[in-house]
Amino acid sequence: METAERFRDAVEKRDLSVLDDLFTDDIRLYSPVKFKPFEGKPMVLGLFGVLLRTFEDLRYVGHFEGAAETSGDGQEAPSAILPFRATVNGKQVHGIDLLQFDEDGRIKEFMVMVRPQSAVHVLGQAVLAGLVADGLVPDPAGA
Repeated sequence: METAERFRDAVEKRDLSVLDDLFTDDIRLYSPVKFKPFEGKPMVLGLFGVLLRTFEDLRYVGHFEGAAETSGDGQEAPSAILPFRATVNGKQVHGIDLLQFDEDGRIKEFMVMVRPQSAVHVLGQAVLAGLVADGLVPDPAGA
């Protein structure tokens, strides 16, 4: 899928402007550190800004294509899985990005799975700090 390759290239080059063209306006991103998805292009692009600062040495190590049921509407959609490796605050992270596409080939759902559990915890803390710093979410400490 052309979109998956463009996504991979944009992330590896840390180019948010390309991601803006690849996401639907109502994109939903399911994170390993938050139960409810991040929703809408502005929030997801903001999250990617944080993620691209948080992940060190991010590299994709594979590409699988197929189809899977989406969480949002339960319909089967063309999909791509991109396994990745990265470092977050000194912790090795292995994960996958599941991209699901609309009829125009843009990404409408995005799910991130990360292991090990200790890396999920470190990632969650780093991402929350970045979201608060960028003004995308309120500080849970109330500061």
